Amino acid sequence: MESVSTLWETFFDWPSMRAALPEMLTVGLRNTLVLAVSAALLGSLLGLLLAVAGISRTRWLRWPARVYTDVFRGLPAAATILLIGVGLAPLGMRVWGPNPYPLGILALSLIAAAYIGEIFRSGIQSVEAAQLEGARALGFSWSASMRLVIIPQGIRRVLPAWVNQLIALIKDSSLVYFLGLVASQRELFRIGQDHAATTGNESALLLAGLFYLALTVPLTHVVNWIDQRLRHGRRVSIPTADDDEPALAGSGR
Repeated sequence: MESVSTLWETFFDWPSMRAALPEMLTVGLRNTLVLAVSAALLGSLLGLLLAVAGISRTRWLRWPARVYTDVFRGLPAAATILLIGVGLAPLGMRVWGPNPYPLGILALSLIAAAYIGEIFRSGIQSVEAAQLEGARALGFSWSASMRLVIIPQGIRRVLPAWVNQLIALIKDSSLVYFLGLVASQRELFRIGQDHAATTGNESALLLAGLFYLALTVPLTHVVNWIDQRLRHGRRVSIPTADDDEPALAGSGR
C-alpha cells in the first residue's frame, strides 16, 4: 500500500496539474501542433516524392531514395534532430535568428519522410497493374496515370498506416527540446519537465501525456472511420414496393 500511495502522490497530485494546465493550454499545445502539423505536411510531400522515386525504373532516382530511407530510418530520432539542429544552427542564425523551430521542423520532416515514403510506396505498388494499363489505354500518359489513378488509390489503401506515422510524429515533436527552447517556445513535454523539476513532482509530466492522448486517440478513430467509409461506401436505403404505393396511388402520377 505504501508503494501505491507513493505512486499516487508522485503522478496524481492535482494541485501540480492545475498549476501546469494554463501554460500547457496556451503555450505547449500550440507549439506541439505547430511542430507536428508543419512536419507532417512537409514530411508527407517529401515521402510521396521518395515513394515515386523508389519505384522508378531509373537507377539514379531509385538508389538515392533507397539510401535516404535506410539512413533516416536507421538513425535515432534524437541523433537526427541534433545533427540538423546543431549542425545547421549557424545557417539558421543568419536566416531566421535564434529560433530552433525551423530546423526542428526540418529534422522531423526528414525523419517522417523516410517512413511515410515506404508507406506510400507499398500502397502504390499494391494497386493492380491493370489499373495503370487501363489508364494508358484511355490515352493518359504515364505521369498522368500515376497522378490521377494509381497514387490516389495507393494512398487510400495505406491511410491507417500513414496516420500511425503522424501519431508517432506528434510524440517525436517532444524531442525538439534538445535544441534549446525559450519559455514561449516550449512544447507540452518540455513544460511538463520544467514543472516537474520545479515542484519535485511528476504529475505535470502525466498531464502532458494526457494531452498527447487527447491529440492522438481521436485522430486514430476519425481515420479508421474514414477508411471504413472509403472501403465500404455509404449505406443507401432502397425503397420497397410498400414505400412506393402511396405515390403510385396518387392522382398526380
